[in-house]
Amino acid sequence: METLSPLVSTEWLGNQLHDDDLRIIDCRFYLAQPDQGLVEYQSMHIPGAGYLSLDDHLTGSTGPGRHPLPDPEVFTATLRTLGVGDRHMVIVYDQGDGSMAARLWWMLRSLGHRAVSVLDGGWAAWQAESRSTTAEVPSWDPEPLSLADQWTGTIDLSTIRNGDRSLFLIDSRAPERHRGEVEPIDPVAGHIPGSFNIPYQGNTDDRGRFLPVSDLERRFAAAATDQRVVVYCGSGVTACSNILAMELAGISDADLYPGSWSDWCTNGGEVATSLQN
Repeated sequence: METLSPLVSTEWLGNQLHDDDLRIIDCRFYLAQPDQGLVEYQSMHIPGAGYLSLDDHLTGSTGPGRHPLPDPEVFTATLRTLGVGDRHMVIVYDQGDGSMAARLWWMLRSLGHRAVSVLDGGWAAWQAESRSTTAEVPSWDPEPLSLADQWTGTIDLSTIRNGDRSLFLIDSRAPERHRGEVEPIDPVAGHIPGSFNIPYQGNTDDRGRFLPVSDLERRFAAAATDQRVVVYCGSGVTACSNILAMELAGISDADLYPGSWSDWCTNGGEVATSLQN
């Protein structure tokens, strides 16, 4: 199977729309309006795209944190309903900056499907260039899809707690949340002791496109280490944007803490703030 670059351009996708070996998935989702992404998809989307919701398809019913990973078998079955098979290149997109699409990008790679990329600039870029759109929902026949039965590239609370100095922790949340000044979602403010704050929002420019590789290399220079790199955010979603950005910067094999801060702060993890760290 072909291994795609983590990103593809709107021009590339526009030239590949009618390729039978391609599957496109729309991941538009808004935390404050969980149903809005589906509403927008039903109104208009990239031709041939199916839809997956963060809450309904990319999150499980049980597990650590606010957005636990779904059961791999359930997730695989969901992909089959969109006609995704072992032979397909999968292109995922969201409303713009790739932060939601990166979650699906990471999930597919974690289970062994490496032919997956995020559309750089997402739906916003596609629309800005007046590319073709449709409201038609495609129908695909299920195809053979063999994914792993367990998530790979993950780490849990107990391993981080016992990791001592063997881990290089990256907090992907906004600086004020890392510093412990505010916490709009979770019950406790602060960060995992020793973590470095590299907010995912800095990975893209004001158009939602990822920065040039040289800029990303500088941004993640501290993560080019022999230590085990672990990335977290509030609930294991936007941290995937940092993992994608590091992949672009040549830093592979970073692990995701799926439960992230929402798991850590509610299950006895030590809490630090800017005054303590």
